Amino acid sequence: MRVPRAVLEGVLAAVVAGALVLLAVAWRDGESEGRIALLATPSTPDSTQFGEVTSLAAPAVVQLVRSPSVLDAAAKAAGTSPERMAGAIAVELVPASGVARLTVRADSAEHAATAVTAVAKAVIEADLLAPAARFRLVDDRPETATVTPDWRLATGLALVAAVIAGVAVAALRQLRGNVAGPALAGIGHPVVVAHDGDPGLTERLTALCLAAARPVRVLPISPSLAERAEELARALPDKASEPGDGTAVIAVAENHRRTDLATALAVLPTSSVVVAVVLA
Repeated sequence: MRVPRAVLEGVLAAVVAGALVLLAVAWRDGESEGRIALLATPSTPDSTQFGEVTSLAAPAVVQLVRSPSVLDAAAKAAGTSPERMAGAIAVELVPASGVARLTVRADSAEHAATAVTAVAKAVIEADLLAPAARFRLVDDRPETATVTPDWRLATGLALVAAVIAGVAVAALRQLRGNVAGPALAGIGHPVVVAHDGDPGLTERLTALCLAAARPVRVLPISPSLAERAEELARALPDKASEPGDGTAVIAVAENHRRTDLATALAVLPTSSVVVAVVLA
């Protein structure tokens, strides 16, 4: 079973597009995330100002983690610069709970865990909630996770890119196939439009020549196609002895030269019959 060339080109374009997306994701540096939670607790069991102090002072954690001293400590732990660390730290305050979640991204799980631990330690030592309350760690060890590359997302993007590429190539081939349409508009019978790269081109043209029952003329529309036209003529059956009037014309044209094709077909003798156009 012969697979159409358009299908092969579409599949190839889809595979290439998908592979490029996956390669682009694979070439990116990996990134891990370290997470740890802090919980505000009363300094003494009878602390009456715990709730008020916590609600007022807890938002200061967002500013504290971006102070130079905290950034320096976290950057040293993660093996990076304070400037890069400033964009890698995030704080989430859980409303009405006294919980602050700290997140730090780094190039490895070990660096992320070490850095987020350093940030948490700095927040605890700052004692922002004194004297009514203090922060403590919810867990002794931070939780880590790989952030990038996200292979599920990458696979989805690769599939989308593959579909778009395949459809685009198919649409482009359709447009290329219609290039000869305006040039053939004045001809009152169907004309085969084939691409030079079609693996079954010779067989299709041979069948047309046999059906035409008249001498065949392969007409190059431009001088650059003369050699290709001669190759096609040699591959086709010799019908020079056919008694039919006129000739069966197979035009060999370039995809982007539709004006030249229309002009050449317009000046053909009335006895000539155009049976096919080969787009090279």
